[in-house]
Amino acid sequence: MIISVHNPKIKWVHSLQSSSRARQEAGAFVVEGVRLAEEALASSWPAELVLYTKDLEKRGQTVLQGFTAQGSPVEEVTEPVFRAASDTETPQGILAVILMQALPLPAAPSFIFIPDSLRDPGNLGTILRTAAAAGVEVVFLPPGTADAFAPKVLRAGMGAHFRLPLVQLTWEEISYRLKKMPVYLATVGAGLPYYQADYRSPLALVVGGEAEGAGMQARNLATSQVHIPMPGGSESLNVAVAAGVLLFEVVHQRLNKEQGV
Repeated sequence: MIISVHNPKIKWVHSLQSSSRARQEAGAFVVEGVRLAEEALASSWPAELVLYTKDLEKRGQTVLQGFTAQGSPVEEVTEPVFRAASDTETPQGILAVILMQALPLPAAPSFIFIPDSLRDPGNLGTILRTAAAAGVEVVFLPPGTADAFAPKVLRAGMGAHFRLPLVQLTWEEISYRLKKMPVYLATVGAGLPYYQADYRSPLALVVGGEAEGAGMQARNLATSQVHIPMPGGSESLNVAVAAGVLLFEVVHQRLNKEQGV
């Protein structure tokens, strides 16, 4: 049992929780709680370390047994030590250090999502969860967007990271990969109402950041602009809500196309 908050393993976990640079250098990130630990276990992404407390509830014990069966290093810790390693206010008694894996990319993706300059971790995580649910095939993460493997992003993503390919790229690399694909940029009040655009063919959808919207490089890349009409008079929507509306309009149109509507 680890009983000291100064244990090197605990310091390492804390660094991964708090530092994007540490995560990049280690090629690892931390998932906390039973639900995310279950997702990590089911994904078969390797665990470098699993920490737990003795009062871990039954569902968590089942997850712990799964990691043990995979040969993952498992350590019991005291509650004060676990709190020192945790990033949450109410820890559930289990966390795991997971090695990052590159999910396979489709040869010719038809549904690409690009969150530009999204700095709020909760919004980014919620959007990734929504994108995974909507069938997005790959997310391009440009410079200026929050670290997708930060603790708050992971919690809000609810396991999307294990199913949705996330690729960090420069704008030059994004432009090259998109080639001649239509690029729809979400705006406030400009372009077509979102439901009048045609999303049935392969496309990329760009949603800008919370404060200033999309940057100039995203605007230069866009071939069309769309907006969500707001008859209630609000200036804007929360970016995660707006992304959900747009992503599922793509789903709606493509399902109608399949059904011949």
